[in-house]
Amino acid sequence: MPKLNIKSGRIELVHGAGGRATQQLIQELFLPYFDNEELSQQQDAATLNLPAGRVVMTNDAHVVNPLFFPGGDIGCLSIHGTINDLAMQGAIPNALAVSFVLEEGLALKDLQRVVKSMSEATNDAGASIVTGDTKVVEHGNADGMYITVTGIGVADPRYELSGKRAQAGDVVLLSGTLGDHGIAVLSQREGLSFKTDLQSDTQSLNDLVQVLLKAAPDLCCLRDPTRGGVATTLNEWASQSKTGIVINENALPIKQTVLGACELLGLDPLYIANEGKLLAICPPNQAEACLNAMHAHPKGQEAAIIGELQTDPHNFVVLNTHFGGQRII
Repeated sequence: MPKLNIKSGRIELVHGAGGRATQQLIQELFLPYFDNEELSQQQDAATLNLPAGRVVMTNDAHVVNPLFFPGGDIGCLSIHGTINDLAMQGAIPNALAVSFVLEEGLALKDLQRVVKSMSEATNDAGASIVTGDTKVVEHGNADGMYITVTGIGVADPRYELSGKRAQAGDVVLLSGTLGDHGIAVLSQREGLSFKTDLQSDTQSLNDLVQVLLKAAPDLCCLRDPTRGGVATTLNEWASQSKTGIVINENALPIKQTVLGACELLGLDPLYIANEGKLLAICPPNQAEACLNAMHAHPKGQEAAIIGELQTDPHNFVVLNTHFGGQRII
């Protein structure tokens, strides 16, 4: 069987049939980027030796159009999203399982680009892809590719991160600017294309989280505000903690480019997806230490205290606006 023609070849249905073509795809495209001791066994499941601690597991499916966008692609996005889900529980990522659904006709060079991006993101986070699966569907039945990633990490049992632990008086912090990812992706959508130099904020946050846990050991909860944005996360926390949350519009770090795009499209930046930012709630006596720790880290230099929790039987999330009024979000 001739070698894969990465430069001009395309995915065919036979690549998902489990035979020689599938093995060739694994050997010539996936293993050169993902290879490690566990994966090289090429078993249907990986056997892991996990360090002591509380095991944290997550699963995340990734669909994005277009596959490539300013600052990232579906590959690094799938890794960052899974790593961050683990990190928000205080876990250090260990092992990942990856499943691809590929569309017939997908260019092999595009698949290679995505796989390379995934490899770099995994290595940066200190994790490994230890097992996976590939399926191919007929042309027109997928937007190029879909990627599902399952992640396992280990968390220090001393930390319990949950919105239920938050209470009135606690402080809300945001690690950086809002809406960068969502607007960067929208700028590339067919029919919506508009010119912007904005880059997606997609990145893994596990290193930032470990710094925060040391700076604020009584941290209540963490969340990466992806789909639904900051507004949705805050409403979930208000419900879990049985409190209200008040945030200040003047304190929100938002790039002017994002504000302009949201005004153009009729969107609220509080509801725009982020892929490299986190929200945190901590006791007021540790808020300054938490903020300083973020500012000292490359991924938190634009962090800000944006609000606080208050007693509210309705569990509303309220925005204090620029103009001195309030609105429920």
